[in-house]
Amino acid sequence: MKYLFSVSLLFISISAISQDCKNYYYLQNNKTIEMTIYNKKGETSARQVYTISGYKNSGGTSSANVASEMFDKKGNSTTKSVSTVKCMGGVMMMDMKMSMPQGQEYGNTDAKAENVYIEYPAAMNAGDNLKDGHMELALDNKGMKQTLTLDVTNRKVEGKEKITTPAGTWDCYKITNSTKMKIKTMGIGIPINMDVTEWFAPGFGVVETQSKYSKTEITSIK
Repeated sequence: MKYLFSVSLLFISISAISQDCKNYYYLQNNKTIEMTIYNKKGETSARQVYTISGYKNSGGTSSANVASEMFDKKGNSTTKSVSTVKCMGGVMMMDMKMSMPQGQEYGNTDAKAENVYIEYPAAMNAGDNLKDGHMELALDNKGMKQTLTLDVTNRKVEGKEKITTPAGTWDCYKITNSTKMKIKTMGIGIPINMDVTEWFAPGFGVVETQSKYSKTEITSIK
């Protein structure tokens, strides 16, 4: 009897984990997600289109491949890359390449090591501090070899807010962070520092991001 009860609890636990992960838009096979980037004047400066493929669930961990393509305001393709997202126990793990400040041209990216993830727990409370993230990439920017370092620190949950974009309305956690990016060319680089705010919808994903330089919001899900 005790054995059957334990097995039932395990089954319920596994079902809950799957339920927590299955609705994230980055884990829905064949989905296309469009993010629009606006400059500080509120004008459209670029579009980021993500295409999801290769979804799988193994050992309680869900994962998918995310092909990303950036288009400038004239609709010309400027940058392509491939990332991976994972989810386990409702904790969304985003490839940090997707945290790179949008609206800039990086050329083709090639990670030096394994994919590096930044975490978004499904359950948060105002005042919570989230894990930092650190990433290094090798860049090939139109034949010019560069090194990019990205640090996302001081991640703090400020509270809850309702956010509306052209793609829908969500109850979100407002998360602030300090982002520092440095791109080195021939060993010389100038750091870019910015305070960033994200709005994360539990079980769905990040729907809006803002800094003093730009704003990015989800505008279409197909």
